[in-house]
Amino acid sequence: MPRRRYDRTFASVSLLNRYRDPLNPYESQDNPTGKPAEKPTSKPSDSVGGAKSKAAVVFILLSVLLDVLSFGVLIPIVPKLIVSFTNGNIAEASSYVGWFGTLWALMQFFCAPLLGALSDRFGRRPIILISCFGLGLDFILMGVCASAEPGPYSLTWLMIGRMISGVTASGFATAGAYIADVTPPEKRSAAYGMFGAAFGIGFTIGPGLGGYLGSISLTLPFWVAAGLTLLNACYGFFVLPESLAKENRRQFNWRRANPVGSLHLLRSYPGLLGLAFIYFLYQLSHQVLNNVFVLYTTLRYEWTPGTVGLALMLVGIMNIIVQGGLVRPALKMFGEKNLLFIGLSFGAVGYALYGLADESWKFWLVTPIFSFMGFFTPAIQGLMSQRLGPSVQGQLQGANACLMGISGMIGPKLFTGAFELGLKGESASGLPGLPFLLASGLLIFAMFVAFRIIRQPKSSSSGDSIHRNQVGNTVESSS
Repeated sequence: MPRRRYDRTFASVSLLNRYRDPLNPYESQDNPTGKPAEKPTSKPSDSVGGAKSKAAVVFILLSVLLDVLSFGVLIPIVPKLIVSFTNGNIAEASSYVGWFGTLWALMQFFCAPLLGALSDRFGRRPIILISCFGLGLDFILMGVCASAEPGPYSLTWLMIGRMISGVTASGFATAGAYIADVTPPEKRSAAYGMFGAAFGIGFTIGPGLGGYLGSISLTLPFWVAAGLTLLNACYGFFVLPESLAKENRRQFNWRRANPVGSLHLLRSYPGLLGLAFIYFLYQLSHQVLNNVFVLYTTLRYEWTPGTVGLALMLVGIMNIIVQGGLVRPALKMFGEKNLLFIGLSFGAVGYALYGLADESWKFWLVTPIFSFMGFFTPAIQGLMSQRLGPSVQGQLQGANACLMGISGMIGPKLFTGAFELGLKGESASGLPGLPFLLASGLLIFAMFVAFRIIRQPKSSSSGDSIHRNQVGNTVESSS
């Protein structure tokens, strides 16, 4: 038969097989025969040795913690530094903050799929180490820029440094794939909870440390961040084992290593695209914290860098409690799907209350409520990773990072623009909390989408029959 018809036949058979077993964790995108992919001869954690899998998770969590700590010390500093470069003009500074965030996300959008595909080919260890060393050197560059005299060149070089950090920070996606490599599918949500707790610890210590160091000098946190990141890279070089067994690796392909090819993966498995859209809405709403939090609390509550650091430290502590201590029992009690709804609900309420908090004490009071949004990430990560086999976990994490990149390109201008819009009417009855109300609305929409996608009942037997007959007719006509 002609080659095109031959390919369509096999693609149709593959579609039928995927429909019959949509949650087969060992199914590979590269299996064009329509037959179920054979299970690997070893469990996912065996690639580093069964006895070493727990130690490997500890290694990667410590690595993530140190990297996030280095990012955390800069959170209360970079917006303040930009304000100083714009002679105290907060409105102008908010525009620059938006551009910084957009360019950072643009770099992640293009580079995360590339690093994910490279990690599927060469293993996770080299990609993680190269990212860590590159990030440390980039912090040194930004420290030099921050030490320069205020002016357009200082802002330009600082922006270039921020773009480079977007490239190197794409290695976090590979760390997520590492977690999937060393844990079996049924335990991945709990493992991703610990992954989130490592982030929480880093953000607990980092902003507080950054606020203290920033009170001494606005450039000092950059040098501390560089030291922590390079220390982490050296640590990983000596103790981090490879997690992806050679038999689970696949050839590098540029079609999978670009954003379009990476996102195509999300359409290749039943239910994955809907989960990815929910994840995107969550990441988009989260951009309000990255881009507006410091400016909002400085304007509305007159917080200093130290106070901002303490607030973010509280957020981090609550995140550790939720993701490190409550995720595992909550998963047993509610399951991943229900936990996803719980996380989205608390996030929507928390954002709305943040935006309506006209006094500082109200903002502090909302933080424990908002922290339960931490249930969402391990639940969604677990649900998504269970649908794929080990050879495409890197590409999946690259696709997720790509979604983060898209949200990062949209979010900064969206939320800083909403912030500016809210400030324009402040002399009357302005709404400086408008960005947080917008974030709340995004999570409410995400809950609606999740209800339609996740809560919908499985297809009835008659529906199964209709679908299979349609696929069968396709096969028949193609042959």
